[in-house]
Amino acid sequence: MNEPIQPLDPIAFSLGPIQVHWYGIIIGVGLALAMYIAMKEGNRRGLPKDTFADLLLWAIPIAIISARIYYVIFEWDYYKNNLTAIPQIWNGGIAIHGALIGSVLTAYVFSKKRGISFWKLADIAAPSIILGQAIGRWGNFMNQEAHGGEVTREFLENLYLPDFIINQMYINGSYYHPTFLYESIWDLAGFIFLLLLRRANLRRGEMFLTYVIWYSVGRYFIEGMRTDSLMLGELRMAQMISIVLIVGSIALLLYRRMKQLSDLRYLDSEN
Repeated sequence: MNEPIQPLDPIAFSLGPIQVHWYGIIIGVGLALAMYIAMKEGNRRGLPKDTFADLLLWAIPIAIISARIYYVIFEWDYYKNNLTAIPQIWNGGIAIHGALIGSVLTAYVFSKKRGISFWKLADIAAPSIILGQAIGRWGNFMNQEAHGGEVTREFLENLYLPDFIINQMYINGSYYHPTFLYESIWDLAGFIFLLLLRRANLRRGEMFLTYVIWYSVGRYFIEGMRTDSLMLGELRMAQMISIVLIVGSIALLLYRRMKQLSDLRYLDSEN
């Protein structure tokens, strides 16, 4: 008789009554690595040494708060009767689109205050952002969330996945699509692609807009497989926003070229 499959413990360790979850640790690692890469590239591109450190002091908490607010808004039927659960982000429930809204607005205000080009700042940060997203999806893995519909174990084995991933996708008696993994791989590929684009010396702003398009294309298709989508009526919010971001980014890219608003290049040193 086969032994029952035990999921991985979402709690990394405890400090007295405080439980430290893998979700938070993984998100923290993703943020730290993204910050390190952005700071190194910022220094190479001539930004003041502490630019990204100062920006992230504001952007990280605002992004977390806005990501949680976004999620809670679309799950209000649950949270209105469970108000104490609203701050419990260690149990999952933050929306990347909410985080992006908060962080981009913060970066825009910050760039204006510092007299730095927002597009230059965004271009430098773009590979770091998508790498952080690739790592962060493994927090969803530890919480057994952000998965797709039911599949068979044979299907997962045919993907040549290691047993620890297959077993973690066994939830309440069924196996599920590891959509967290699909998105993580897509984001990692995007990270590599954006690093290569640095050598192409694109017009300023186009690195960030390429990131938005790349991420949104993958998110649109992967979101269609998920079972936990935030909904607006019968519509999946992430898919709607992805379409808006793709169309908007392409339109903005073309508009900036036609109006010659993007003559400066990524490797140019001017602010």
